Amino acid sequence: MTDIQQLTTLLATRSAKRGDFLLASGRRSDLYVDARLTTMDPHGLVLIGRLGLEAITGAGWNADSIGGLTLGADPVSYAVAYASALTARPVRAFTVRKEAKSHGTGKLIEGPFQTTDRVVIAEDVITTGGSALRAVAAVRAAGAHVAGVLAVVDREEGGREAIEAEGIPVRALVTRAMLASHL
Repeated sequence: MTDIQQLTTLLATRSAKRGDFLLASGRRSDLYVDARLTTMDPHGLVLIGRLGLEAITGAGWNADSIGGLTLGADPVSYAVAYASALTARPVRAFTVRKEAKSHGTGKLIEGPFQTTDRVVIAEDVITTGGSALRAVAAVRAAGAHVAGVLAVVDREEGGREAIEAEGIPVRALVTRAMLASHL
């Protein structure tokens, strides 16, 4: 079984559920994907790190760092950073807070992020694209260049198109259609 087949199977068996669900976007859906059940699993981390790094490299994004809105993007970013550690081009991970800290340095972006970075925005699941676009706005406001968005799952509900409408390419490791074939 290939890495992508393994990841799709993990997501379908651990993270995807059929039913009637209210999503964070306010929309209703017959499919719920709690990707954290896969992105925080040791085997899922290995697969996501390897596949994510391949997607970033294949897209030619030449990323210096990867990160996104906490909590969904965190394990994805860390997996890719870890997978890149022994390559010729290591990628640092960072986290975008939902709001800036009200104490200390008041940072919105945590980790070894640099304002001169070429950044990949990580996302566990894309539905409307809102979380990824919030992270894009934060890193752009800090001065970094967004090379693309990497998602573990694209629910194929318009999020990819919303992100691409902002001139940002999107790569998804697994799509709703791929998951549906396993449910």
